[in-house]
This record gives sequence, C-alpha cells and structure tokens, in this order.
Amino acid sequence: MTTFFPNAKSLTRADYTCEATYAQTRQPLRQATSLIADAYRNQEFYELEQERVFATSWVAVGYAEQVEQPGEVLVVDVAGQSVVITRDRTHQLHAFYNVCRHRGSQLVASNCQLKRFQCPYHGWQYGLDGQCQATPMFDTWSTDQLPRLDRQEVGLLPVRVEVWGFLLFINLDADALPLEQCLGDLPWRLAGYDLAQWRLARHRDYPIQANWKLINENFMEYYHLPWVHPELVQVSRVEDHYRDQGPGLYTSMRTTPIAPNSESGGWQGLPSMPGLSELDAISGRFICLFPNVCLALLPNHIFVIMLKPESARFTVESTALLLPAHPEQSIVAETAVDELMQFWNLVNLQDIAIVETVQRGLTNRAYANGRLSDPFEEPLHRFQNMVIDRMVGIRDRIPAGDSLAPEPLPASAMPPQVA
Repeated sequence: MTTFFPNAKSLTRADYTCEATYAQTRQPLRQATSLIADAYRNQEFYELEQERVFATSWVAVGYAEQVEQPGEVLVVDVAGQSVVITRDRTHQLHAFYNVCRHRGSQLVASNCQLKRFQCPYHGWQYGLDGQCQATPMFDTWSTDQLPRLDRQEVGLLPVRVEVWGFLLFINLDADALPLEQCLGDLPWRLAGYDLAQWRLARHRDYPIQANWKLINENFMEYYHLPWVHPELVQVSRVEDHYRDQGPGLYTSMRTTPIAPNSESGGWQGLPSMPGLSELDAISGRFICLFPNVCLALLPNHIFVIMLKPESARFTVESTALLLPAHPEQSIVAETAVDELMQFWNLVNLQDIAIVETVQRGLTNRAYANGRLSDPFEEPLHRFQNMVIDRMVGIRDRIPAGDSLAPEPLPASAMPPQVA
C-alpha cells in the first residue's frame, strides 16, 4: 500500500539552488515558514551546502593562541579541504592547502611544531612562509633541453586566514568579502571585552546526531528555555532577554541582568574582565557568527561552540571555556573553573538531547516546514536567509540590524511557567 504524504515534495539538486524553493522562508517574519526540511536531512543538500556555504564563508577553525609562536602548526578541515595554519619566523600568519606541489601527498597529519614543511613522499621542503626550499634529486639529470625547476613557481598554495580577537578563521574563496565586512558592527559592540586578551582554560568535544544548523538555531533562540533548561533559566531568565544585533553576518541576543547562581550553578565564581562597561558587567551576550561559531560572553568567561559538520545528520561540536588574561586569573582555583565547565556541560547536554530529538522528528517525510514566532525566532529567520543566500549564489549580502535600544518583551509574549 502506498502512503500519501500531503506536505512532501521530491526536490532535486537543481531545486536546492533555486530561489523559488525558498519562497516561504523569504517572506517577512510573520508570514514566513522555517527552512525546508531537506536542508536538515538530505545528504545531497549537505554536499551542495559544503560547496556553497562552507567553501565561500569565513569559517572559524581554532584559536589564535594555537599558532602563537613560529612553527606551531594547526591542521583543520573545511568543506572537505585540509588546510595548515602557521606563523613564520617573522610571526606572519599563513594558511596553505595541506598538499605537496609535486605529487599531491598530504604534508602534515596532525597539529605539530615544525621548522619547515617536508613532504613524507619525496622529501620536498617548504618554508613556514610556503616558499619551496628544496626538491631533492629532482634536477639531477637536467640539461639545456630540460631546464631546471623554478622553485618560485611551486610554493604551497595559499588560503585566506584572519584573526579576530581569540578566533582563527579561514576562507577558501579568494573572492569572498573581507572578514571585517562580514563581522559588521560586532567589533564595535564587543570592543569592551578586548577579545584578544582571552585564553583557553578548558576544552571538550561532543558528537551530535543532528544537522549543524539545528545546533546553531537552538543556540540563537530562548523560546525553548523553560522546557529544556530548568537550571539555566534561573540565572538567564526569559524575561531578561533582548534581541541585540546590528548589521553583519551574525545573530545576537543579550540577557540583562544575569541573575546570581542557583544551587545548580551559574556564571559567578571567577573574577570579571577588567574595564567592562556598566551594561556588560551585568549582562550575557549570545552571538552566532555565520556559519559555524557561537559565543556566550559573560563578564568573567566566554563559552565557545564551534561546529564541524560531518554529514547531513552528524556534527562534531567543539566547545571551549576562555578566561580573561589578567593578573587576577593567576589565583583562580581550578575547582572553580571545573564547576563552571560542569554547569556548561549540563546545559550543553540538555541542548544536544533536544536537537537530536528534532533531527529524529525531521526524518518524518510528512514534515515540510513550520511557522516562526516573532519575537522569539526572528534570529532563526535571519540565519536561515543567510543560508538561502549562499545556496542560490548570493554571496555579498549583509543583513541589516535591529534597533540599538531593544525593548523588553511584553508580559503577554512570555511563555507559561513550567513546573
């Protein structure tokens, strides 16, 4: 017997790059529906997305302190391309495709410390600046009829790399907009945090059986807090949330004020970053920077979620806890840092459980998309339209911003309390 799914439509690869496919999500928020379900469950969509989103965007891949000194090498993978990032002896930052120019061998297998790059296959050597330095035995039989190889022409192939604060970004697209333009007004909004002065304190990876966009979307809305986060909602109350975003490839909200710790934990317990504004000293900022990094900025720590999609339904989530680099941190008890990380682990595991539930729900072919709530899900609409832009070939659109003075939610918009 054939089952009829009234909302199901068979889409092709060509459909995924067609503006008409996304007509409902392109509507103004109050008339819009969410992104098509195939965007979260279809492997062909995922593969196209790697080409059109991840291979054309400034993707967060690590932390500036991982390549702070000359010769420190970070190996990353974006859109199926292996890339090495390092600093040369003048401290200049470089990124290169992880491939020898001779026969294509991978140069480096994992993060390491090097004086130079050397191909494991035939011994070709490259400086940390990517210049070819040696091609052993290659020209042994060169004659006037067989001219010698010009090493200037066979240096490592460069990749665009930038640092913003403590984060490292690469972009495989030589023609993409500069990182600064994509960040929009974020450097201005976050200037008081002095992001270059934060250091890694803890790190943990999570395998998640869900599409990477579901993880982003869960981070950028607070509609779910009463039902998913009974502990978090005590220190980051729904009624204290505000949308807080200007022009740029990001979504952002702010919690003001952050409430004191509850019995389950919270943000207090560590010294705050010196020099914060009066607003930032009592607030939490929650930013999702397109396409793959989420930042929770608190007065005394930053929690980072960095996403690495592996398939349409599987993502590796790398999290990190960063602390301000100032003298007071030298007396911070390790137990206080551990307790803070345990609280974030509790919150994160709750989020992982719910997004995996959503992923399982999206396997139902009867589901096509759903309505979005204003004001709770405006950031999703903003984010999903960034994805659509890339899928249909629009690569230079920067979303506009909200008011600089957002109003609190009216009581009528608040969700009911959940026991």
